Amino acid sequence: RQYIGFKEALAFKESQGNYFAINSYGYLGKYQFGLGTLELVGVYDGNHFLNDPILQEKAFNVNISRNKWILRKHIKNSVGKTINGIEITESGILAAAHLGGAGNVKKYLRSNGVKCFSDAYGSSIQIYLKKFGGYDVSSIVADRKAKA
Repeated sequence: RQYIGFKEALAFKESQGNYFAINSYGYLGKYQFGLGTLELVGVYDGNHFLNDPILQEKAFNVNISRNKWILRKHIKNSVGKTINGIEITESGILAAAHLGGAGNVKKYLRSNGVKCFSDAYGSSIQIYLKKFGGYDVSSIVADRKAKA
């Protein structure tokens, strides 16, 4: 239930841990990044990204750090609460942000679970909050300026 377990569980859900996966919507790599998110973390070449596992790991770490910074107040105020029968944890919040973006996680938490984003495959923030809850992600440093 440590950070490495969190990363690998999330990667397995996203791509079965395949660095070279491309889904039907064009999301790339082990963690299924969109091009817009890659640009936010400083990666501008999708082909290079797809063929560089080290860069994929770095991009994941940077994105998680950014999301932790963006969601820091929501983490502080929401962890330990129960929404729709799900205990809210830091790791669940960060996984949900990976799926739907920090903004959609904020909407979910502020609406007490009423506004729940789902991706094109039907995976929801709520599913990620539950599935990836309870990991120790305290080693992640919140950093709004991190770049890959």
